[in-house]
Amino acid sequence: MLEVADIVRLHGAAYRQQFGDRLTATQKRALRDILHCRTPFFGGHVYTCAPCGRDVYAYHSCGNRHCPKCHRDQTERWLARHRSRLLPCPYYLLTFTLPAPLRPLARSHPRIVYSLLLRSAAQSLLKLARDPRYLGGRPACLAILHTWTRAMLYHPHVHMLVSAGGLGPDGHWIPPRSRGFFVPVRALSPIFRARMCDGLNRAGLLDQARSEVWHTDWVVHCQPAGSGEAVLAYLGRYLFRVAIANSRIERVDDDQVSFRYRDNRSRQIRHVTLSGTEFLHRFLQHALPRGFARIRSYGLWSPACRPHLERLQSQLSLRSAPTAPSNAPESAAAQPVPDHTLLRCPYCRNTTLILRGHIAPQRTRAP
Repeated sequence: MLEVADIVRLHGAAYRQQFGDRLTATQKRALRDILHCRTPFFGGHVYTCAPCGRDVYAYHSCGNRHCPKCHRDQTERWLARHRSRLLPCPYYLLTFTLPAPLRPLARSHPRIVYSLLLRSAAQSLLKLARDPRYLGGRPACLAILHTWTRAMLYHPHVHMLVSAGGLGPDGHWIPPRSRGFFVPVRALSPIFRARMCDGLNRAGLLDQARSEVWHTDWVVHCQPAGSGEAVLAYLGRYLFRVAIANSRIERVDDDQVSFRYRDNRSRQIRHVTLSGTEFLHRFLQHALPRGFARIRSYGLWSPACRPHLERLQSQLSLRSAPTAPSNAPESAAAQPVPDHTLLRCPYCRNTTLILRGHIAPQRTRAP
């Protein structure tokens, strides 16, 4: 199977020569780690297959958050942990999109703007949810930052999984006011816009934003998400990797790279062909600042509300919870988390392997 590492191997030198002075330390490290993932560069282990007697080399993964080959186990652990936090109630999936005029500012100051985007989306929703006309309580919120479309174009937005009910002022559970409706996005959009404006002003970046963006409607979308498990499975596939999976790459040569994606609206398969440097440019523009937390919990899922969450889980589990209709996309269908794949001998496919020793990292070796 073709990999992003193959593209870095073929076109990485040309890309560094053209854009090397603009690359951040995170982007440079991503290129290096993806290139050397599961090679002697990071070391590993050597096993002997008991039935056939051959040596089997297992090299370490790079662990870089932008590597398409890493983090399968991390994703499974994340899904298991957050499934255990789900309350037996309906959920909604909300999407807050950063308008196009503000995207150049996000490119220049990603840590500030991304944090502000997550915080503004959560604060806007929690403010509106406190209104007794809609909920009158504090829902559970899980916010996740995405910066790409399926074609790897730059499109910062926040997905937020939100419980339809919440914690009331008296400490008791407040059920959803109506079936199939949570909060009005027409009221949520201007609150979200005002929070972003205030945050950019406090950060000293407001003068770098085009003024007309504050006089247009901002896109906020809300749809039912059933019990929340399908959306968790959908989001979990994109949490610990960036922009594209290796399975979507169709062709790599000395000049071009081709990959496919499914169009959100038509549901048709589209094919994109780019130069190698343009592919790497699209890929690396989604590299997050070092240490940036793209997954954040708010409301009833925040650490401060953990005692309330445990108590409400016990109370609600004693009664059946209503379910909301789910319009989640087909790609969000719930899938069972597979067991860890056992290490197999590539020659006889047997799993009886005996550890012989360790392979020290060979980080001084040239690519």
